[in-house]
Amino acid sequence: MTNFILYERQTIIRVLPGAPAIYSLETASDLAGVHPDLLRYYCRHGMLGPARARLGDDATFDDEALYELRHIEAYRRRYGVNRQALPLLWELEHEVERLRAELRFLRGP
Repeated sequence: MTNFILYERQTIIRVLPGAPAIYSLETASDLAGVHPDLLRYYCRHGMLGPARARLGDDATFDDEALYELRHIEAYRRRYGVNRQALPLLWELEHEVERLRAELRFLRGP
């Protein structure tokens, strides 16, 4: 199979057969419709995974991270949640999901 390398705004996006697409910070911000600084803010606060919280401009994003980013932006845009409250809200949502998974496990099949 052929490997594809796409160039977008001097940013390389690697698309390998059977592998998820990997996007640079600039490309991910374009795809999600957010400013790169806002994406960095989300990364610093661990909202897109703890591994990205320590990364700088060389952070990469996959399709799952873009889905999470769009979900975060829905809270901000649709419901008017401010930037300072988003990390807390995001943490609470993940805790609820963790508790739901635990409850499903405890209830059994």
